[in-house]
Amino acid sequence: MDIVPSGFSEPPMQHRANPSRIAVRGFAALMVAACAAIGCGAPRAQSAEAVPTVVTVTVDNAKVIRLPDKTQTVIVGNPVIADVALQRNGVLILTGKSFGSTNLIALDAAGSMLAESTISVQAPQAALITVQRGLERESYSCTPNCQPSIQLGDATKYYGDVSGQAEARRAMATGNGGPTK
Repeated sequence: MDIVPSGFSEPPMQHRANPSRIAVRGFAALMVAACAAIGCGAPRAQSAEAVPTVVTVTVDNAKVIRLPDKTQTVIVGNPVIADVALQRNGVLILTGKSFGSTNLIALDAAGSMLAESTISVQAPQAALITVQRGLERESYSCTPNCQPSIQLGDATKYYGDVSGQAEARRAMATGNGGPTK
């Protein structure tokens, strides 16, 4: 289980000065100054670790994120790409829904932004085989034996057939259906 600490950033560590860190600090200072100039609210001290980060999650998988203290509102830029479920004690469950990139914003009670993070939802990489039959695509999970594993972008008929079988199996397992006589 991956946990992204408060403020959507990596835990503070000792770093040696390097050009990329200096550029990040400069960018953060520039953003705070720009926000103050256009009236985004009172500027507040931010460390380089408070600069927006990228959180990567795989489609149909979840990741645990710790929200900053005093978070009252969480906004997902595009809920088709990623979804969130708020838990107790500032914990948020992020689930990848579709390939792509969106953002996640945490606001306090006054509407001030506490943190922002880019969410990158990617395809699973391990043991996924794609079979191309002309224009039709099929996906298989080979861990170690290959089984149908529908993915976004698969052929419509294949996707429907495999998801229909999976739904019928789920219904039988939960007692909500089964073969008819």
